Amino acid sequence: MQPASHPTSILPLPGAAPAAPASPNRFLLTCALVAALGGLLFGFDTVVISGAQAQLKEKFALSGFMQGFMTASALIGTVIGSLIAGKPGDLYGRRRCLAWSGILFFVSAVGCGLAWDFRSLIAFRIVGGLGIGASTVICPLYLAEISPAQWRGRLGAFFQFNIVLGILLAFLSNYLIGLLDTGAIEWRVKLGVEAFPALAFWLLLRGIPESPRWLVMRGRPDEAREILQQTGAADTDAQVAAIQASLHEETSAQQLREPLFRRLHALPVFLAVSVAMFNQLDGINALLYYLNPIFAMAGFDKVSGDLQSVVIGVMNLVFTMLGMAIIDRVGRKPLLVAGAIGTGLCLIGVAWIFQINRFQGALVYLLVGYIACHAFSQGAVIWVYISEIFPNTVRAKGQALGSFTHWIMAAAISWVFPIFAKNAGEPGAGLPFWFFAAMMALQVVVVLRYFPETKGVPLEEMQARLRRGPRQDFQTGCRETHEKTRQTLSPES
Repeated sequence: MQPASHPTSILPLPGAAPAAPASPNRFLLTCALVAALGGLLFGFDTVVISGAQAQLKEKFALSGFMQGFMTASALIGTVIGSLIAGKPGDLYGRRRCLAWSGILFFVSAVGCGLAWDFRSLIAFRIVGGLGIGASTVICPLYLAEISPAQWRGRLGAFFQFNIVLGILLAFLSNYLIGLLDTGAIEWRVKLGVEAFPALAFWLLLRGIPESPRWLVMRGRPDEAREILQQTGAADTDAQVAAIQASLHEETSAQQLREPLFRRLHALPVFLAVSVAMFNQLDGINALLYYLNPIFAMAGFDKVSGDLQSVVIGVMNLVFTMLGMAIIDRVGRKPLLVAGAIGTGLCLIGVAWIFQINRFQGALVYLLVGYIACHAFSQGAVIWVYISEIFPNTVRAKGQALGSFTHWIMAAAISWVFPIFAKNAGEPGAGLPFWFFAAMMALQVVVVLRYFPETKGVPLEEMQARLRRGPRQDFQTGCRETHEKTRQTLSPES
């Protein structure tokens, strides 16, 4: 199966770069912040279900299988949304598609809050999943296209920051609503409250412009030039001409219709699939979706479990920011290895607590450590790494493959997890966590053996490294890592 292509990735524009402004102006910051709110809704919608799991399981008498299906149903929509969002984004515009995703989030929140039976709840969760999938494609694309090159990385990071902020707000919302003691309708309030930020997102989008690059693509260069001037870009005529030239080059590349699944791209395909799989095989989505039930199975009461989730959400936010700050300094490969070791050790501790049914007080610290290790490694690296390992002619297809793999794995693990999850002390209670820990040990081996370091490597050189094969690149990478470590530790450095 070959995923549908997303819109072409943003390449460096040819020609001399304009003089860089000292900082992004207010208009540009407003555009970036509003568009990045799609990430906040993505994060909120992803984990808000965790606070409603217990009531929903009781109300609908759900087995472990059906509880997993209820959680994974949103991910079914996410997979579909991530595969189909690119085409409407090219046809109708980035801003309009962002607005449509906001409507999907709003309809999903209201529908879940008013769901009249289990089937309607599932249907509206799938609608929300479509919004998540679309936002993972269109939001980063808009941020890249509205931002001058010198600010593209930092403004683009708003999306990832808002994802983890949305996760934190969902945990905080669940905790505060739990304190209100709303009784049987508590799950409806928790799921329905997302309608307010979704409506705000849709309204705020009316105040930002369309992507300049999309306007040029649709033959509207004068409008694009005006927007570029508002963002503070220098020499807008040259930039519009450069965009037109880049579009011509990308169109020529697309006409080649180079297939993704051929021997030449075997290693990049393996790297994209494996980094996306390992991102989920540490159990991150399963733990986020079922965080409250996990605390309940370990013996915490409802309010205490909600509060622990808030603490974990804060740590997720803090360490995601750390990962963004150091990824270009430390490199992708060391972060993946260090993060896998850290998450693996924390998962071993969690598995042991569930197996022996003792030391439950340490569970919070272990889960906080687990989230921290995931956030600064897997969470920070995955999307950057996938975007760096494919040639220009198949990069959009490669990114779609990575996204598709990520969401398929998320859906599968989230569906299966409650089937195997058991209360602390029951036979096999630690099994899911032992499995995730074993996958992290496997990741360390695979990353060290096969993954090239991409930090600071030009894309053309990266393709040459990949063509040399993983063994030679592994040996070269070891020598380079040793030399960089020696220079870092040297007193003269």
